[in-house]
Amino acid sequence: MNDSTLAHPWTRYVALGDSFTEGIGDPEPSSPGGYRGWADRVAEELSHGTDDFKYANLAIRGRLLGQILYEQLDPALALKPDLISISAGGNDLIRPGSDPDALAEQLDAAVAKMAGTGATVLLFNGPDIRDTPVLGIVRGRVAIFNENLRTIAARHDAIVADMWSLRQPAGTQMWDVDRLHFSPLGHHTIAMMALDALNVKHSLVPSEPTPLPAQKWQAARAEDLVWAREFLFPWVLRRLRHQSSGDGITAKRPTPGPVFSQPLFDAPAFDAPTFDQPLESD
Repeated sequence: MNDSTLAHPWTRYVALGDSFTEGIGDPEPSSPGGYRGWADRVAEELSHGTDDFKYANLAIRGRLLGQILYEQLDPALALKPDLISISAGGNDLIRPGSDPDALAEQLDAAVAKMAGTGATVLLFNGPDIRDTPVLGIVRGRVAIFNENLRTIAARHDAIVADMWSLRQPAGTQMWDVDRLHFSPLGHHTIAMMALDALNVKHSLVPSEPTPLPAQKWQAARAEDLVWAREFLFPWVLRRLRHQSSGDGITAKRPTPGPVFSQPLFDAPAFDAPTFDQPLESD
């Protein structure tokens, strides 16, 4: 960020969404719920130099757009935030027969309600999953949803955190070993992008993962089999049973509170996971 960046005006931030916003893939035992994630990282930065800054995170893994709006929107507005972020719809788009235009209509009404309070609204579009196995087949739906989201943002003066233009997600190190969620490096990179979208000066710096060692194809295929057994099959089984990874889970930060930053490092280092590409972010 350049020196002309102004100090931000927000004192109460509330985050809505699914596993992406809950922070799954970025474990941190000292954080509420055991996960940190990009939203916690953004809140930590926003709290620097801001008296009485408070942050709540209502996101719960596995939630669909309709569930997020039904369960989280009114409780979020009751907390009277002046900054709201919402990332929703990804779990819907990967399901057969999903309609990105219908999803956008639901989101449009919700964003209108959020913006009507006077709060700044931060929206996240979907990443470009062009080179991602399995997910690549719904790239067209994601692109349509993203264009609708930009229209929604323009209509309600919201800010877009542009995941589609963030090239780093194409790299495997951005993803957790389950290939479903972002890794600590991914959450760190996304937090930087979100703060830049908000035009907030911050202390986060880019970081490169430890280079991956050369791997023979036989070892890679063996890892694929392990991944399928440990992550893919359980995911498919949950879909068939109409279960969610978020069943029985409650919000990790249901009420606004102070943010206690993690220790700062000049250039945080991240170990690189050894796998190919992610499946989805449920």
